Amino acid sequence: MGNLGFQEILLIAVVVLVLFGGRKIPEFMRGLGRGVREFNDAKDNVKKELEAGLNEKEQQPATTATTSSNDYNEYLEWKKQQELAATKEAAVK
Repeated sequence: MGNLGFQEILLIAVVVLVLFGGRKIPEFMRGLGRGVREFNDAKDNVKKELEAGLNEKEQQPATTATTSSNDYNEYLEWKKQQELAATKEAAVK
């Protein structure tokens, strides 16, 4: 809380009491508690999903690198064929 002293906290409490009234403060605090709880639940869910994703990624076999290189090799072969076809077309013209 930094440099908040007793007098500052007391002043804030009085202002809240004047603004919201004695009956609204418990309702306000319940809503605030629910909001904090929902935020923490959402934070925990995101954390669990990230950890599960990382664990899943670690458990996957290393075939993805091979697949990527195969895809790249297929792309290079396709590109060569396209260049040969373009060269043949240019020679015909």
